[in-house]
Amino acid sequence: MPDELQLLLAFALAAGAVQVTVPLAIRLAWRTNFLDRPVGYKRHGRPTPYLGGLAVMVASLPLALLIGVGSSDVVLIAACAIGLSLVGTIDDRVHLGPLTRVLAEFAAAFALWQGGLGWALFDEGVLNLALTSVWVIGLVNAFNLMDNLDGATGTVGGVSAAGAAALAIANDKLILALPALALSGACLGFLRFNLARPARIFLGDGGSMPVGFVVAATLMAVPAEAGFGTAAVFAVVPIVGLVVLDTTLVVVSRLRRGAGILTGGRDHVTHRLLGLLGSPAAVAGVLGAVQVVLCAAGVLLADSTIVTVFAASTGYVLLGAAAIVALEWPSVRDAALAPALDANAAPALSATPAQQESGS
Repeated sequence: MPDELQLLLAFALAAGAVQVTVPLAIRLAWRTNFLDRPVGYKRHGRPTPYLGGLAVMVASLPLALLIGVGSSDVVLIAACAIGLSLVGTIDDRVHLGPLTRVLAEFAAAFALWQGGLGWALFDEGVLNLALTSVWVIGLVNAFNLMDNLDGATGTVGGVSAAGAAALAIANDKLILALPALALSGACLGFLRFNLARPARIFLGDGGSMPVGFVVAATLMAVPAEAGFGTAAVFAVVPIVGLVVLDTTLVVVSRLRRGAGILTGGRDHVTHRLLGLLGSPAAVAGVLGAVQVVLCAAGVLLADSTIVTVFAASTGYVLLGAAAIVALEWPSVRDAALAPALDANAAPALSATPAQQESGS
């Protein structure tokens, strides 16, 4: 079978399979009382099933393994993602706490490094391990934090995974594109259920953690031999640009207000856009469009010169800083957050759980 057809099948079959696995996950969640209940800053209108992440993984990773049979790289990425999905699903149920999750993320990063899929930018192996660990743990938790509004992680994760796959294809590493493309199809297919009004199911930690991992792993493995050195990291950051921006905004905002960084809250990019745009579907559309542009920029940068990469990096860092200043400007912040913070906000505007924020 031609490689291009394999990639197309991975995306299309995963998008189709999730239409079956999600309804099954919804039934299982109701039967086992595996529900997220609206308490505290969680303002969804009714108890809502978890297990969306498990449904996405079941729809995508076995397909990637089947189509990419014989590839140890695909097996390693899929195995680690499955492990993190299980850890995240358990955390959705019993709240494992941040240390347990970070240890699981480090174990996955170590496995990638041992398997030759981590960053390989330095002569010293311990430095490559350190960078690989920071990259994996950082992105897994950034995608985890992004899971705070219906459609947010599904949209950004789906687009970022497609961007990571495009990077792999552009570098003739088609086999590495399989898990990312399958995941992209499943994430985008999941939106039908997550963006329903009211949402029929939530992604949860069992989905956001492995989504972040697969994207992080693909981005590391593809340019590992490009000879870019540290420029490789800066080149691919736009492919995960929105989750990096969101995490940075939350940290800056909470430090400025004296709030706990690890506490949950409704101060993300998504909540600010919700106050301005009025619906999770509109927010998801804007996030998706912006992330498509960022992914295109990342793929182009990875094929450019080191000088171009660092010049562009300076530009996107300045743009990100300007965006944070604008979003934190008192009049803009208050106008954007007032509807989201209104205790009497309509259920149609309510956010999905940010349960992971309270313990990460």
